[in-house]
Amino acid sequence: MKPNKIWTVLCDYLLLSVGTLIYCIGWTSFLIPNGLASGGLTGLCTIIQYGSGGAIPIGLSFPVINGFLLVIAVLVLGKAFGFKTIYVIALSSILFEVLPNFPQLEVVDPERFDKFLVAIVGALLEAAGIGLTLLKGGSTGGTDIVAMIVNKYWPVSPGRVYMVTDIFIIASMLLVPDMGIVDMIYGYVIMITFSFSVDYVLLGNKSSVQILVFSSKYKEVADHMINDVHRGVTALQSIGWYTQNEGKVLLIVARKYQLNEVINEIKAIDRSAFISVSTAMGVYGEGFEEVKSGMKFRKKENLKEENK
Repeated sequence: MKPNKIWTVLCDYLLLSVGTLIYCIGWTSFLIPNGLASGGLTGLCTIIQYGSGGAIPIGLSFPVINGFLLVIAVLVLGKAFGFKTIYVIALSSILFEVLPNFPQLEVVDPERFDKFLVAIVGALLEAAGIGLTLLKGGSTGGTDIVAMIVNKYWPVSPGRVYMVTDIFIIASMLLVPDMGIVDMIYGYVIMITFSFSVDYVLLGNKSSVQILVFSSKYKEVADHMINDVHRGVTALQSIGWYTQNEGKVLLIVARKYQLNEVINEIKAIDRSAFISVSTAMGVYGEGFEEVKSGMKFRKKENLKEENK
């Protein structure tokens, strides 16, 4: 293995370790000590721990259930994903057992910390940890596997997959003695916070914007965008209804982090340019996202039928 390849692998596993640590701290330091639970396999294992009175700790149920789900991950998502997932699951199982031995990490004082705030912070840490592991091709298992499979073939965000599965897991808290509607509401608060946060971690740099430029110097702006800024431009025929003057409206699609650069370049050419910016829910094509429609399965079936 080449040195640069070894360094890349080491960096990946270092970030996987950091993400796993952040994820486990969110549970062992914030959620579990305060009797909180949420969705996902970790949430389900936490509910099992509460329901069994601690007889079945999360450190036991988590690796056992994940062992079964890991088989699915290897078959569908590949061996590389499976190996990284084994590492994250093993490290998580160890941390779930070790971290509670450090009481100084627990946030349980109701006089100093509001329970709602603890739930939000725990969810943010959980999302940051999960997002970091997913970015490096790993997973803590459980519903992460479902989210990755769906996102691999269909344009559905991981956060949305988590939200659907978590609704049912959190509702099961009503079956646990000494837990009721209030605990379930806290679970849903954690779920919503986690879902939006993990999407931001995973898709933040991929968020796109659609820019409409109204300028009398549209030709100079378009040429500058194409030749110097290297952004694609589409010119749309337009008519200013007040002046009845014909012109061109420029349509530019860019990543959100490129927005300020594009606007500054436009203003450098035409200070009076009118610019409209809107968020693009999805941009598919060259330079952006790959179309994921699940059609590859249908295409294979059609080819088989044609060859018969």
